[in-house]
Parts: sequence; C-alpha cells; structure tokens
Amino acid sequence: MISTNPASLSSQQPIENNNHIKINSWQLRVHVMRHRMINWTHVITTYIPQLTVIGIGVLVALVFHQVVTDLVEQQNIDDLPIFTAVTLFFTAIKDLIARQVFSILSLRKEAIFSPQVEGTFLAIIVMYLILRMDNPTYLLAFSTFKAPQSWRVSHEEIIQMMKNQEVFNDDSIDFMRRLLVRSGTGQSTAWPPGIVQCLHGKKTDRTIEGSRKEAEIIIFDIVESAMKKANVTAEDIDVLVINCSLFSPTPSLCASVITKFKLRQDILSYNLSGMGCGASLLALDLAKNMLHRKKSGGRALVVSTEIITPNLYLGNERGFLLQNTLFRCGGAAMVISNKWMDGSRAWFKLLHSVRVQNNSQDAYECVFECEDKNGERGVRLSKEIVKVAGKTMEKNLTTLGPLVLPYSEQAKVVVSLIKKFLWKKLFNKRVKVFVPDFKRGVDHFCIHAGGRAVIDGKLSLSLWYRVLLFLWSNENIIFTF
Repeated sequence: MISTNPASLSSQQPIENNNHIKINSWQLRVHVMRHRMINWTHVITTYIPQLTVIGIGVLVALVFHQVVTDLVEQQNIDDLPIFTAVTLFFTAIKDLIARQVFSILSLRKEAIFSPQVEGTFLAIIVMYLILRMDNPTYLLAFSTFKAPQSWRVSHEEIIQMMKNQEVFNDDSIDFMRRLLVRSGTGQSTAWPPGIVQCLHGKKTDRTIEGSRKEAEIIIFDIVESAMKKANVTAEDIDVLVINCSLFSPTPSLCASVITKFKLRQDILSYNLSGMGCGASLLALDLAKNMLHRKKSGGRALVVSTEIITPNLYLGNERGFLLQNTLFRCGGAAMVISNKWMDGSRAWFKLLHSVRVQNNSQDAYECVFECEDKNGERGVRLSKEIVKVAGKTMEKNLTTLGPLVLPYSEQAKVVVSLIKKFLWKKLFNKRVKVFVPDFKRGVDHFCIHAGGRAVIDGKLSLSLWYRVLLFLWSNENIIFTF
C-alpha cells in the first residue's frame, strides 16, 4: 500500500525509467468521495456503543431526578443529615426498581417510572440488540517496512550480485537481466543485507543466523510501529498470527515476537508457512475467527513477510530463476479488534471475508518448491500461474457476489441462470450467463500486484498497481481490507 500526495506524482514531462517504459503523463486524479460509497448502516452501528453508554448515563440521570423529585415532595430532606438523606435516596431507588419489576410481572396495570425513563430504557435495549447482531472486525493500525538505503539496489547491482555468486552461466545472467527489464520493478528495491554485502567484497550470508536477522529487523520494526499507531500495549494483544511462506525456523517467528515485546503468556499465537502470496488474507481471516471466539472482544496482531536471505536460487534452470528477480524484502503488520468501543477510532471495518481453494494439479504445481536436476533448491514458477490466479479469482468473486452486489444485479444473474436452464432443456441451445457489474457493489479493488504479467493480464489494473510494483516489487505482503 502506498500513501502519496497525488500532486507529487503529476508531471507534464514524459517519464522514462530503465525498463524503457514511457508514460506521457501521470495524471492521478483524486476522486471526491460520493455519498453512494458510504454504507451509512455500518457508520451508524460503529457509534452505537458510544450512544449506548450515553443512553445509560441519561437513564441513570433521569432515574435520580425522579427519585429526588419524589423525596422532595414527600418530605423535607434539607433538614436531614447527609448520611440519612443518602440512605433514603438509595432506598427509594431500590423500592422504585422493585415496584417496576412487580408492575411488569403483573402485566403493567400501572406505570411506575416516568415515560422519559421507560423510553430511554427501551432505546438502550434496542441498541444492545443491534450490537449483539453485529460482530465487527476493525482495523486499528497498519504499518509497512521501509527498508534502509543500504538495502536498496538497482538492476545492475542485482545482476552484479548474481555474478558474485559464481554459479550462474552467461545464459542465466542474460536471462535474469531480460527478466528485470520486463519486470516493471524500479531501480531502488530492497534486498537483505546478507546478500547485498557481496557487493562490498564480503561473502554472501545465507545462514539461519542471517535469515533470522533479516526477519527480526523487518518484523520488529513493523510490529512496534503498528502497536504505536494503534495506541495499544503488549498486554492488549490477545492473538498473534505471523505468516512467512519459505522461512519457518525453530523457535518460531511468533516466539521471537512474544519474547521481544513481552506479550502475554496466555496469548493465542499461530505461525503460517508454505501458503504463498495468499497467506496474508488467510492470516487475517484466522485472526478474525479467533477474536470472534472471545465473547468480551479482543485485539489481534497480524504480521506478513517473506524472508529472502535463505531462498536465493543457485542453479541455472530457467523455471527457477524468476524468483531471483521478482521477490524483494518487505513486511506489513496490522492491529485488528472486535471490541465495540474501538469502532470510533478504527480506520476500516471488515465486512466480509471469503476464500476458495483450487484443487487442480496445475494450481498445485504453479508455485512449487523443489530441487533442480543438480540438487539446487528453489521455487519453480509455472507459466500457468496467471491463468490459475484468474480462475481462482473468478471463483472467489462468485462467492463474494451475493454478499456485496445490489439486488438488481443479483436478480439479473438469477434470470440469466433460469433462461440458460430452460433454453438447454427445451431448445438444446447454450446461453451465456449474465456477468454482473461488480463496480455497482464495490467502489475500490485492491489486488496483489504480484508481477507485471498479473497487471497486464485480464485484470487490466490501474496505474496505481504499476507504481506499487515499481517502488516495492513483489514483497508478498499485500493486505486487502
């Protein structure tokens, strides 16, 4: 995610980078938020907890006012000692509540409380029922890793790092150079210090210690930043979820965070590995489900990263070389909460989370960790990965559609399905199913910019995704909220 002043990205001069991509003008318009973008139901329910507290205060004040008025009318309490007056006051409240309960049990033959008290009490009951129906998940803070300048390298420096490994032949070097030119990545992306140090005459450090050092620098930085932004302490965190696909040490990354920040001993911690680029959303879904099990509400810390140090491929098979040119250092952390009172200070509210699983063999093998014919470990990226991602996204949107699309669009889909069924049965003809317009239910799409092929493919993503890929490359850390 990037937060940039659009004015700074506007230019009347052609812009050219080393990828030989020319853009005549980056005119990134700021669209004024229209009323239709705001779901006022969720806005109102977000502030119901505060309204409930205010309502309880009003109710108590009205009851006290009624009791004091009744006592003044019945007897002169000004001449009584303070202790006696206070005792009479609370005794009157107890008797009033007892009479109201008895009145309710006797089918309300007469009203004990004033209409104002009863109306306020009824409003509080209604707001409480609404709160019980809503099980929110709020985003309190989000933080991404900003790599130091010493970690940043250009395309030529990346190629020089590959040469310094002294394992790649000329064909592999030329192939990786072409991949970098077409990758859409910029000239200042982050690599871990254990690999960058080979540019300064040192040997590449791919050890567990070097890998753990990279992980701790990234994770500790974003966790501290996210907790500071959310204004929470270690005692406030109930759930910890960390996902890192290719680096899963013992003790776990969760254990290192718990030890560093002195998180509670009863914290629920989960370490996800081997789940690739989709693990960020899976980690968020897991944290949400764990929070919803806590009846009193809680807060979760979700961390997503990928560690590059131990995963440099040192062979010459082309199917594995893409990982050496596409992936970079990065990480993101978020603090989420399902406490009602956190809604008023949250950035966003999670409305729906759905997931689908592609069980085809092509999907299983499109990103596959294995050894090449010479025994060098790496991740083989299949040419089918874009096609598999497109099919899976189509299934996901089909599942998500009924939750976000307006009824008018859903009705068109139902009519189309009925028409298809009847035409096939009666006339043995095929009819295309109506494809709903998701822009009528979704105002903004945030999709993992995994590579230039994804952006230039069927998704036709906007310039923002090209900026994201150019500045950060594929950091495997995109959260969609």
